[in-house]
Amino acid sequence: MNEVQLEVAKAYPNDSGRGIARLDPDTLLHLKLSPGDIIEIEGADVTAAKVWRADRQDWNTDTVRIDGFTRQNADVGIGERVEIRKAEAEKADKLVLAPPEEASVQFGSDAAGMVKRQILKRPVVERDIVPVMSSTNHPFMRSPGQAIPLIAVETEPDGVSLITEDTEVELREEPISGFEKTGGGITYEDIGGLQSEIQRVREMVELPMKHPQIFKKLGIEPPQGVLLHGPPGTGKTLLAKAVANETSASFFSIAGPEIISKYYGESEQQLREIFEDATEESPSIIFIDELDSIAPKREDVTGEVERRVVAQLLTMMDGLESRGQVIVIGATNRVDSVDPALRRPGRFDREIEIGVPDEVGREEILQIHTRGMPLSDDVNLSRLATETHGFVGADIESLTKEAAMKALRRYLPEIDLDEEDIPPSLIDRMIIKRDDFRGALNEVSPSAMREVLVELPKVNWDHVGGLEQAKKEVRESVEWPMNSPEKFERMGVTPPSGVLLYGPPGTGKTLMAKAVANETDANFISVRGPQLLSKWVGESEKAIRQTFRKARQVAPTVIFFDELDSLAPGRGGGDSGSNVSERVVNQLLTELDGLEEMEDVMVIAATNRPDMIDPALIRSGRFDRLVMIGEPGTEGREQVLKIHTEDVPLTADVSLRELAEITEGYVGSDLESIAREAAIEALREDEDADQVEMRHFRQAMENVRPTITDDIRDYYEQMEEDFKGGGPEPQRGQSGGRIGFQ
Repeated sequence: MNEVQLEVAKAYPNDSGRGIARLDPDTLLHLKLSPGDIIEIEGADVTAAKVWRADRQDWNTDTVRIDGFTRQNADVGIGERVEIRKAEAEKADKLVLAPPEEASVQFGSDAAGMVKRQILKRPVVERDIVPVMSSTNHPFMRSPGQAIPLIAVETEPDGVSLITEDTEVELREEPISGFEKTGGGITYEDIGGLQSEIQRVREMVELPMKHPQIFKKLGIEPPQGVLLHGPPGTGKTLLAKAVANETSASFFSIAGPEIISKYYGESEQQLREIFEDATEESPSIIFIDELDSIAPKREDVTGEVERRVVAQLLTMMDGLESRGQVIVIGATNRVDSVDPALRRPGRFDREIEIGVPDEVGREEILQIHTRGMPLSDDVNLSRLATETHGFVGADIESLTKEAAMKALRRYLPEIDLDEEDIPPSLIDRMIIKRDDFRGALNEVSPSAMREVLVELPKVNWDHVGGLEQAKKEVRESVEWPMNSPEKFERMGVTPPSGVLLYGPPGTGKTLMAKAVANETDANFISVRGPQLLSKWVGESEKAIRQTFRKARQVAPTVIFFDELDSLAPGRGGGDSGSNVSERVVNQLLTELDGLEEMEDVMVIAATNRPDMIDPALIRSGRFDRLVMIGEPGTEGREQVLKIHTEDVPLTADVSLRELAEITEGYVGSDLESIAREAAIEALREDEDADQVEMRHFRQAMENVRPTITDDIRDYYEQMEEDFKGGGPEPQRGQSGGRIGFQ
């Protein structure tokens, strides 16, 4: 009899609950199997599954991918080995299913038929858990997309039996006792994108529980506690639940604030009781959610209760009594406000950061959440994964819900809400299209960005007229590092970390930043200089730190500082005042090239007074590229006019070329005003006018005066000279006397 020993790995997201085992082609050949055959899987128990081929990345890895239910039926965990052989499956004559003891399920009229249709052609061994997906029009009530575990109480004949059309399926309502191991909870298949984190938590939690002898042999104590930390919504609590479910340990959960009581000594008493119960029922896991609420830093807390609770927790975690096989998992999204005494080895030994998922992770999470959804063929999950950077698991879940609601709105007119039953034909027709996801993307924003998110302006490079040279420079500095970082790696250099756009007012600096943000598909955080300044000491610097921290969390990100001169004026200007601006400049300098890496965060700033900016900011390594955005040439002005008169009905005699030639000194915003004024002139003459003539433009030019005067032109030319290599640094304050900004 041919058999192989393989290592168990977690199933693909779409396979969950389908009773499938994935093997690589070599193993299939060796066991003389073809896809669709039935195999026996023997761990501590024996179960059966249907064989399918594994994806290419799993070939030659000696693994078998099976989901949580199959793992429970075979009584194995991920990473353990199972024996696999071809099974002789007989057709089942009869199958009796019943719910496990903790589930109370009411079956509807056609429940048996419904279940039978779902498990047709599936192999079942007696005492197996058979997951049945609940769906919208279903006899049992559980949330859709979740599998309901039913237990195969008896099968005729014994052994591996295959459900066919002729099998008689019987459902019993009274629960079966003696089954602790029901797979109703969360398995590792329900967690996407946390491969290495799951691995590390399992080393910490499962190994000591299943094989304590390893640690004895190595002569070390097994780890005591794991602290999971990361932004909200990344799956910390979910991971703890899955671990508890997969290790079959007793699980005790403490939600931080629950145990705090107003009576003296009561909070500590409750903590002690939980630890005592856990020790009695060991192996067990104690999970403390929102750890920062019950164990804050003691020196920062005024209340006496919190201090005592922290002290109690410390003594429970490594007091004089040994705790046996009890592992404590803590979760918090404010790891810095947890008492430092807890974060030393021996208490929480391992700190695992659960970060914002990358593209591969997001695709996995999308697959998990769209598992039970009727998606149309044009929904491309990997495209969606690239468009959702910065989204954490919880955001992706709400994105899929929102898309489903959008789809529902399409069908609402056909549904009569007063009727009891919705016609099944309509339910079968419902699908979720790509446009539903598109619409949902506009409404769901990444939660880490809630406070700083800017609606991305729908501006692209076509909206920026003229300025070809400047456009080219900005694209090289911003788009290349974001979209094709390998170019820089190939040449062995690091991309520039910041771009400063300077030039006269109205030339389109802010517009360019918007276009960049849109074209790179990056998250965009816009910071208007003055809004960060606060009268409270330390607040302004904190605002800058927060901005950069958020940007790093949801990278790739473009941070745009408008009016940089108000935020970072030259230091040591004599008027000391409260020194806010000096501290802000210092904070900016350390953020831009301090000790922390800027990972995929690009900074763009705009100013029209480059001489006022602190010179330390415009050295290489901070704002490396200084791009002058000057007045447009004749060609450029013609392009700008074209953009602004796109929707304006012009008569045949309007020559934009001629207008461009006579508007020297006018910048983008002036030309926009001219187009607007000309239209208003036409309406002034005749309220029903539907065209704008050349003479209207000439009149408009008399009302709009050019921004660029000779003084301003000289000033920016001088600035450009100074900023080029080798020129003298501009003397501070020298420009003020020479030029008046009108």
